[in-house]
Amino acid sequence: MENKLKIEILNITANFEFVLLGFSDIPNIQWILFGVFLVIYLTILMCNSIIILIIRIDSALQTPMYFFLSNFSFLEICYVTVTIPRMLMDLLTKKGNISFFACAAQMCFVLMFGGSECLLLTVMAYDRYVAICNPLHYTLVMNHKVCVQLVTVSWISTVPVVIGQTCQIFSLPFCGSNTISHFFCDIPPVLKLACGDTFVNEIAIYVVAVVFIMVPFLLTVFSYGKIISSILKLSSAKGRAKGFSTCSSHLIVVVLFYGTATITYLRPKPNQSEGVGKLISLFYTVLIPTLNPIIYTLRNKDIMVALRKLLTKLLM
Repeated sequence: MENKLKIEILNITANFEFVLLGFSDIPNIQWILFGVFLVIYLTILMCNSIIILIIRIDSALQTPMYFFLSNFSFLEICYVTVTIPRMLMDLLTKKGNISFFACAAQMCFVLMFGGSECLLLTVMAYDRYVAICNPLHYTLVMNHKVCVQLVTVSWISTVPVVIGQTCQIFSLPFCGSNTISHFFCDIPPVLKLACGDTFVNEIAIYVVAVVFIMVPFLLTVFSYGKIISSILKLSSAKGRAKGFSTCSSHLIVVVLFYGTATITYLRPKPNQSEGVGKLISLFYTVLIPTLNPIIYTLRNKDIMVALRKLLTKLLM
């Protein structure tokens, strides 16, 4: 009898569907949004791929900083690919149906890549800290083996936590409405559909957010506090300007990414405004990944020089 009940529950779960409302509340501009997001997605793919390519082929960029940047660019490609293609399909078909397991998988990968970005940004801040505050030991501390280990930890450490978090959320009973007022399966809108008490889940979300958002953010702030202190001690104005220009790109990305992630995942309560939540999500899933390659290329002389060299080779 128990086995039959379990099989029935599994069958119901397998056939259960969510409906992503996305931007259905503004039907008149669906095609415009499709065009805009398609251009944005292709721009993200192209710009990050170019960054990875020039770092790979230019010998002047074979340093830890650019090794981390190439990994960050690849991570950005993975991150946007989890959400934007699905959003484009929904805008094109005007249907937001997503299966129970597809929704869980999407949430899992968004959290996994997002958590890895938080850790990798912290690693990049540490790299700048060692380069500016301890330059004589930089090559010894940030050797290739250490760099590979730091990147590996950034990619892998989020996996078991995120899988556990996703399983915990999707093991909740869902009853009543199956419509998610969002353009992807994010934690706050999915939790709103859960029946019963979600207090334990919310506490777990806070704990994970503190570990993978607040702790890396505080470590990054500490690193930049030390960096700024060291730069201000430099006697020459030229040296100070060079020091700040080296770190400014990364600092802008850190503020944008951590700011929006903190607002979303440290406030996962069901009473969070749907419109505000959707707007904030657009920032960290679409806008910031679009700005990142622009920030890193336009504000980085080495990348711009390598890009000009590549263009010159291609045009000759």
